[in-house]
Amino acid sequence: METTAKLDRRIIRSKEAINKAFLTLFSEKELEQITINDIAERANVNRGTIYLHYTDKYDLLDKCIEEHIHQLIAFCGEHESNAQLTSMVSDLKPVFDYFAENALFFTAIFSNQRASLFRERLLQFVAINIKEKLGKQDLQPEIDNELNAQFMASAFTGILEWWIRNKMPHSPDFMASQVRKLYEKNEVFPSLS
Repeated sequence: METTAKLDRRIIRSKEAINKAFLTLFSEKELEQITINDIAERANVNRGTIYLHYTDKYDLLDKCIEEHIHQLIAFCGEHESNAQLTSMVSDLKPVFDYFAENALFFTAIFSNQRASLFRERLLQFVAINIKEKLGKQDLQPEIDNELNAQFMASAFTGILEWWIRNKMPHSPDFMASQVRKLYEKNEVFPSLS
């Protein structure tokens, strides 16, 4: 039993080292320029260890994206289930905190040419959440909920990408507050005033 726990920790440490090395390289150069040897050298593991967990660098990228999307969904679900949160600022701040805490991944993903896969999945996730919130309101909107959700998801993703690419020049609190105001103007969430 203890051997299994020790082995599991070694596997976890190896995967973390591989992911960190990959993301660091990914933030420095395009995916096509990164080799398995580069990743292995940076992670201080052999190539076989990488192939034990991933089929190739594309699989590694897909798994990184998948992991962060799942973490973001779980993270938002935790905060969504807390019904005491009435302010959209309270809902958005943890989201911006999450992106700030995982800056290495998001900086790498948004600064690379192959960011489109992540951007598509993030857009889909945000649009679904906005559409759900719009559907729960008793308003008769002038704009179709689907169109509004797609518009706001694109705007949110664009703002998020700008914030990350510019090395997060504002705090998560400030960003949450500003996005809240933009959402209020577009009737995604009711005004606090």
